[in-house]
Amino acid sequence: MIRWGILGCGNIARRFAQGLGHVADATLAAVWNRNTDKADAFAREFGGAAYASLEGLLKSDVDAVYIATPHTSHARLAIQALAAGKHVLCEKPAAISATELETVLACARKHERLFMEAMKPPFYPLYRKLREHLALDPVGPVGFVRAGFANPGVPREHMLWDPEMAGGSLLDIGIYSAFLAVDWLGPVRDVQVLGRLDGGVDAFASVNARHERGIAQLYSGIDLAGSGDALLSGPAGHIVLHEKWWNPVRATIHYADGRKVELEAPMTGSGLNYETAHFGALIKEGQLESPVVTHDHSRAMIALVDAARAGLGLVYPFED
Repeated sequence: MIRWGILGCGNIARRFAQGLGHVADATLAAVWNRNTDKADAFAREFGGAAYASLEGLLKSDVDAVYIATPHTSHARLAIQALAAGKHVLCEKPAAISATELETVLACARKHERLFMEAMKPPFYPLYRKLREHLALDPVGPVGFVRAGFANPGVPREHMLWDPEMAGGSLLDIGIYSAFLAVDWLGPVRDVQVLGRLDGGVDAFASVNARHERGIAQLYSGIDLAGSGDALLSGPAGHIVLHEKWWNPVRATIHYADGRKVELEAPMTGSGLNYETAHFGALIKEGQLESPVVTHDHSRAMIALVDAARAGLGLVYPFED
């Protein structure tokens, strides 16, 4: 049984806790939040012990922690947890820059603990089913990826509008599109970006990226409306991942010979249970890196976002 501790009590932490009920060999043992009342309420609802201090949780007998706090705290909390001997599943983005990420990965190597960015799409049944189908009935090597999403409903008081919290679209929904491009096309080689800054964050970004094996067109926004589907193109056909593709349950493969194949695979639980089960299996096997969301995957994703931010001239106040 993998004993989990959760850092943070927001919406994504709730989804993670709900998902644990669908993982046979996992249990919620501890939770911490800066607001102790929230931690107490979370523990009453989902189980485990509420800790008044992070240090107290890290001294407990939890095997792994899930970091579900704001972006700016991810690297710091991951380093503290790894140094305390805990395995770390860190909500995306794993760090707000490539420099931060390398510090985290160096700490994981030093303390010989498993670290993985919580990038959920590749663990969904649909995504795995698509990979398996294409291995038998390919569209050829994917050479183009188009993906994006823009949410016009982000209220101005939300942290995504706060530059001190590393707000904006790229590090939030944009990191998913970066994953999709990296997963199918490999590391990024160069990036062109157009976008719009508002109040010190990227309100909208449109990215063209040349990767090792193709081209990606990606967009993200927090004040416009945009669909959440994705396109993967090869010489013998193309695939549509239907919205919202980062919680993939349906895909359509259009072959150049006129065939059309529909794939469906509904999710169970909260959707986060798939990555949690994978992570637990890696712990039991003594692995220090996921073969699905590798450290190089995380490096390539944040490298793409770093390049896009640089192109927009987006520097957060705490980076000056």
